[in-house]
Amino acid sequence: MIPLSHFLVLGAVLFAIAVAGIFLNRKNLIVILMAIELMLLAVNLNFIAFSHFLGDPAGQVFVFFILTVAAAESAIGLAILVTLFRNLKSINVDDMSSLKG
Repeated sequence: MIPLSHFLVLGAVLFAIAVAGIFLNRKNLIVILMAIELMLLAVNLNFIAFSHFLGDPAGQVFVFFILTVAAAESAIGLAILVTLFRNLKSINVDDMSSLKG
């Protein structure tokens, strides 16, 4: 049986990689969206680990809600990305200010 600390360390490493991905690359919208998804998956891993080790299924149910929000966030983010690319022929985050109506 794998101890809880291994899962928590893995979740912390994934979360740190996602934070580094956001801070190191603020130009590309696709990388930012992937880093946000990685953050949510790291949090989900912690929820599932605690849920399993405490014997309470509430954490696993909560993961489904987080995955639903992540799917909606991805769909909206990709829609913004397509709009940005159609209008500006670029996916640079700095160019998004020109889309203000």
